[in-house]
Amino acid sequence: MTETVSQTLQDRALIEEATKKSGLIWVRGASGPARALWHLWHDGAACLVGDGAGEQPLADLGLSDGGRATVTVRSKDKGGRLIAWQARVSELPPDGDAWRAAVDELKGKRLNAPDADTLTERWARECRVLRLEPTGETEQRPGAMPDDSHAAPPLSTPAVTRRPAPAALPKLLRRGRKG
Repeated sequence: MTETVSQTLQDRALIEEATKKSGLIWVRGASGPARALWHLWHDGAACLVGDGAGEQPLADLGLSDGGRATVTVRSKDKGGRLIAWQARVSELPPDGDAWRAAVDELKGKRLNAPDADTLTERWARECRVLRLEPTGETEQRPGAMPDDSHAAPPLSTPAVTRRPAPAALPKLLRRGRKG
C-alpha cells in the first residue's frame, strides 16, 4: 500500500511539473480527436480558454462541465510523450473569483491578442474558461508506456500542400546570381 501511495504522489508531482513547463498539452474530451491547446497551470489544474472569435476551438472536443478529459503532456527536453492523465472538467463562470484569478494569469500568456486592452471583457462575453483538474489516474507515465506509437492520420483540412515548382524556376534563380 505504501508503494501505491508513493507512486500516486510521484505521479501527481510529475503531472504538475510537466504541465507547468509545457507550452502545449494535448486534450481529448468526450468526442473528437486530441487537440493541442495552450494552457496555464493555476491552482492545481490546467486552465485554458477558447471557443470565442480568435481563440482556440474547444466545442468539437466535447469538453463539458463535470465531464472528463484525457490530457497528454510532452517532455520539455525530449519532446516525446511524458505522461497522460485523467482530468475532471469544470467550466468557470465569468462572474466568479476563480474565473477572475484564472483569467488574470491566462491573459499574460495570450500571445498576439488583437484586443489586449479589452481581452478580459471579450472572454467573459464570448469564451469559455475551463479548468482541467487531475483526478489522480495516470494512463501513461515513465515505466508504464504503451508499445504502440499512437500515430494518427492528419485531420482533414481545406489547406493544400505546396505544388511542384515551375520548370523555369531553376533558370530564374540562377539568373540572379553573379559569377
